[in-house]
Parts: sequence; C-alpha cells; structure tokens
Amino acid sequence: MKRKIIPYNIKLKELAKKLRNDSTPGEIKLWRHLNSKQFYGYDFHRQKPLLNYIVDFYCYELNLVIELDGRYHSNEEKYNQDLIRDTELNQYDLAVIRFDESDVIHDLDNVLRTIETYILDFTSEDNKEEHTPNPSQEGKQNLQ
Repeated sequence: MKRKIIPYNIKLKELAKKLRNDSTPGEIKLWRHLNSKQFYGYDFHRQKPLLNYIVDFYCYELNLVIELDGRYHSNEEKYNQDLIRDTELNQYDLAVIRFDESDVIHDLDNVLRTIETYILDFTSEDNKEEHTPNPSQEGKQNLQ
C-alpha cells in the first residue's frame, strides 16, 4: 500500500505533545489496546496532527481516525464543528470512527469489536497490499 501524505499544521505539534501527556481516562484505556502494534499488528498514533486538527488516534495503514468524544461534544456547536472536521478528513479518504468517552470506560469490549470490524472490512477489500514501513515527517507542512 502506497502511503498517502496528509499535511498538517506544524504549529500543532507542541499542543499534541501536551495532549499526549494529559490524556483522558478513556484515551489511556483505549491506548493500552492500540499501543505497540498490539491490535492486529497495526501502528496507531495518539494525538496526531492532521490538517488543522489533532486527532485522538490515527492509523495510516488503515486510513483510520478514532475520536473519543467527551461530554462537551454533546452541544450543537461542537457537533457541527465535528461534522466539518470529519468532512475535511474524509476528503483525504480517512474514515472517522467516534466513540463516547463513557463507552470506552464502561463498554470497552464493544468499542474494540467496532474497531476490529472496521479492520476486517478494510483488509478484506480487493487489492490490499502488505503493510508499509512507518515513515517519518513527510506530511509536515505549515497549514494556516
């Protein structure tokens, strides 16, 4: 699979690092399953800058973004912002799966099953190639 380069705003790198150090309980719990290629051998990253956003979890091999929504996502303004964000990410052929933070805390098995279903569907498509090595900073661009 040829890796698609997704640009990102370089100004978000420091904030992403801070967010990794200040993870929510749900992010910590899910990361324990996604870290170090534990989940089907795929390389997930957390708090990853993409475009002008920082996504909670990202796997380039699967074209997958995973977002954990806390209670502040329930208001209409934040919901609309999430729709815009998801639409922009979809333009780069990225799938976005959203979970409520409380679902990760209280129903992790179903969260993992949903991610597993996405992976099985993604890998069963025709003409899928082997994993490619993890590249470095190719997507770094200064978006504003």
